Amino acid sequence: MINNISAIILAGGANTRFNGIIKSNIVINGKTIISGILSVLKNLFSEIIIVTNTPEEFDAHKNHKMVSDQFLKAGPLGGIHAALKAASGEAVFVLAGDMPLLDKDVILKQADHYNSIKCDILIPRINDSIEPLHAIYNTTITNSLEEYLAGKHNYAVREFIKTQNVSYLQLDENEVNKRAFTNINSPSDISASRKNPWSD
Repeated sequence: MINNISAIILAGGANTRFNGIIKSNIVINGKTIISGILSVLKNLFSEIIIVTNTPEEFDAHKNHKMVSDQFLKAGPLGGIHAALKAASGEAVFVLAGDMPLLDKDVILKQADHYNSIKCDILIPRINDSIEPLHAIYNTTITNSLEEYLAGKHNYAVREFIKTQNVSYLQLDENEVNKRAFTNINSPSDISASRKNPWSD
């Protein structure tokens, strides 16, 4: 069990490409994406927090702590800020709420690497491709993130991390690792994900 890092699910908002359905609540192979995510995380982390501005959409998961953005319309970066403020761990493992094919071994590898180097932000990387929404953020960046959000900046996560001391975990380019970072960005991605079992 990873006790010094809190797991954070950015449950996001409605998406027009899915008829207004929150992507975390899309059903794949008989269960919602967020249910599948939780089935993986519950065996790894002692604290799991769901970041959502519509907590009523997640009544089935009331046993988990839920928090809302303090900085609205700031996208995932606002969610990361809310997570950092709410977490009891020294760091947060942040993942997007539309990732149906999580791999526990990849997550454990990230946590082990973070604990061996104790950096501010640890982001996995395959070749030159990074995944900042499957990453670990130390709570020491909370104040600088708050200042960034309070200013007139580009709120893209990739822009914010340019202002921080970031370490990268280089992963091999193989199907297992690439599959772990799968996002549901269009209806066609749902069909592709149905071909793969949950990794829990």
